Order: sequence, then C-alpha cells, then structure tokens
Amino acid sequence: MQVSVIGCGYLGAVHAASMVTLGHTAIGIDVDPSKIDLLASGTAPFYEPGLPELLTGARDSGRLTFSTDMAAAAGSRVHFLCVGTPQQHGEFRADLSHVESAFVALLPHLRPGDLVVGKSTVPVGTAETLAERLEGTGATLVWNPEFLREGFAVQDTLHPDRLVYGVPTDDAGVATPAGVTAREVLDEVYAAPLAEGTPLVVTDYATAQLVKVAANSFLATKISFINAMAELCEATGGDVARLADAIGYDARIGRRFLNAGLGFGGGCLPKDIRAFMARAGELGVDQALSFLREVDAINMRRRVRMVDLAREVCGGSIVGARVAVLGAAFKPDSDDVRDSPALSVAGQMQLQGAQVTVTDPQAVANARRTWPGLAFADTVAEAVAGADVVLLATEWSEYRALDPEALAPLVGERRILDGRNVLDPALWRSAGWTYRALGRP
Repeated sequence: MQVSVIGCGYLGAVHAASMVTLGHTAIGIDVDPSKIDLLASGTAPFYEPGLPELLTGARDSGRLTFSTDMAAAAGSRVHFLCVGTPQQHGEFRADLSHVESAFVALLPHLRPGDLVVGKSTVPVGTAETLAERLEGTGATLVWNPEFLREGFAVQDTLHPDRLVYGVPTDDAGVATPAGVTAREVLDEVYAAPLAEGTPLVVTDYATAQLVKVAANSFLATKISFINAMAELCEATGGDVARLADAIGYDARIGRRFLNAGLGFGGGCLPKDIRAFMARAGELGVDQALSFLREVDAINMRRRVRMVDLAREVCGGSIVGARVAVLGAAFKPDSDDVRDSPALSVAGQMQLQGAQVTVTDPQAVANARRTWPGLAFADTVAEAVAGADVVLLATEWSEYRALDPEALAPLVGERRILDGRNVLDPALWRSAGWTYRALGRP
C-alpha cells in the first residue's frame, strides 16, 4: 500500500520507516527542509535506538522517500497525520496550529476512498471537527492514537501492545459503511502486528482521542503518587524504595513506574495532562480532572526538593559548590531535553550560585542549545572533576553501572545524590560516599 506520513518529527519519522518495514511504500512530508534532507540521506535527526538501521533499510529498499511538497501525498491511499501538538505559550491548552495547517494543505490532494488517519495527540472533539470538513471529498477520517515510548519507538511501532481505531458512527452508534471500509484498510496497514495477536480496539472518535491522554494521565498519576509517598517517607523516616517494593507486589498496583525521584518530563506527559485539564474545563467537567493539578504540582516539587537536598549535603549552601549533573535528557536512551527534570534542577542550582557541569551520552548538543548558560562536558570524568557533589539525574545504564571506587579519586568530595533511586546505597556508602536520595533515609 502507498501511504503518506505528514509530519516527520519523532512520531512521523519512526512511523514512515516502520511502514516500509511492514511492507508498504511511504512518502514522508515535512515543512522543515533540513529535517527532510537528513531523513532522505538515511540520517535520523534525533537519537532513537534502532532508527538509523530502520531508515537505512527502508531507504535502500526504494520504498521510502521524503519531500517538503504536500503534493507528494497525492496518490497515497492512507495519509497519516503525525504533526506535533505542543502546549500553547502561557496556557494549558494544546496548540493545534500544526494540525490545522497540515490538514488544510492535504485537502486538495485527497481522492474519494482515501483514508486520513490522525495519530497526533489532540483534545477530544478535534477529530469530529476534521471529519466534518472531509464531507464532500469522499475521504474518511479515522483516529489511530500513537503509544510510542522514546527509547523504544521502533519496537512500539512494529510490535505495538495495542491498536486503537476511532471510526465514524451513525446516530445508533453503528459503524457506517465508510467506517467498515476504513477498518479494513487499517487492518491491511497493520496486517503484520495483527497477525502477531496485537489486541485491537475499534471504537468511536471520542474514545479513541481520549485513550492516549487517559493513559498518560494514569501514568503521570502513578509516578506522582510514589513521589508523594517519598515526601511522607522523608517526614517519617520511611524508605520509599522498600515501600514501593511492598505495595508493588499487589497485582492491582504493580511495581512498574513506582520509582520515586525527579519525576517525569519530556514532550508528552507534562503537556498532555495540562491539555487534558484545559479541555475538561472547556467541556464544563473540569472537576473530573482537578486531581491532575496536584499530580503536576507534586512532579514539579520534586525538582525543588532535589535542590534542597543538594544544599543539605553541602552543609547548608551551594553557593560556589561544584556540582556535576549526570544526565540532560528527560529519560535514558533519548536525546530529548524538552521539560527535562535534569536540566531544570541544574538550572535552579546555577541560579542559586552553584558551579554546575552537565554531561549526557546523547543529549549534550540539544541541551547546549536549550540551556546555553550551563557548562557541559562530554564525559563523566570531565563533569565530576573536583566536584563537591554528583547528581545522577537521568538513569542511563552507564550511570547506573558507575563504580564508586573508581569515581572517588576524580571528585573533590564523595557526595552522591541519586535522583532516580537506581543506585545501591550500601555499595556507595561502603566506598566512603555520602549517599542521599529522595524519600530514603
């Protein structure tokens, strides 16, 4: 099948290359010429494990091309909308300008029988509005939310844990003939994962749009819950890691994402839960999501608390203290620094008088552009040289595996702040380090 992928950022680039791997022919379209040039050469414009190999293989097959011209979408049977929906400046609601411009540009190139497939995370009600604007074109809109995890995006696209189709319905809630056809077309697109037994949920537009933001809100709530427990542990002398182990054995709760620390960041969770709250307010049901305000507040408080912890281990002041921050990306296996807790803490420490040096295996270049006032190092050894305190802020595997004995001669003072609760306290303390972590004695 010939498909177009409109928007070649994180989602779109992975999706376009994956479509070829799944047996289709794809054209990726984006307004950024530099991004298109990189992708056309087989170079990923961001760090994502497995993507360079996927791009190279797809390009070499002759079935993946890229363009800045929307007219290149003409002739494709399926058109995937993969553009970004960032948070509006100064507001909680989502900025849909990229969705609007991409949709308007695509309209003249649609043919009867074409399928427009929305994958962007949008406020509920957006799909219904776009579907109305397709009337008379003979094309059909389906909402097919993405569930990619940065660092696992290739795996999540080729072998998803579920697929969701939001199809048109009539007043009785029964799929129209166009909806049935749309499902059949998407079943062909996703034939390989469906053959593997990937669960499929076929539903209405509203539910399909709610799935992604509901999932992200639940995940954010779980992370903030354990961080709230960390605050209580600090007040009572409890150990949040042992607490998480104990409640995690309950099958109704589970241990995953119950790691207290600096909290979540990135380009999805923070802006999605805020946009969800904003949309609930517009619908007159803001009280239903009022708890998300506290989820957001708990998450942001962890960053402030980490600065306080650094001050504590440095004897009450970080003015002039040399601080090494290990990690700049918001999560490991990514170079994404959007709303990075690591950089937020580093910036706060510098503003309070510390001499901060940040390092990261992949994200230093992006971090330099975003935080030009911070100092950066290419290696751990450079970053920690003479440091009064070391903060593990992003749980890269190489940081988790650091040898406290080997690191000791490089620093000025043996003080380690475990911002992700991933180090062995006994191991570090036995090597003469002062070990501190959020929510632990």
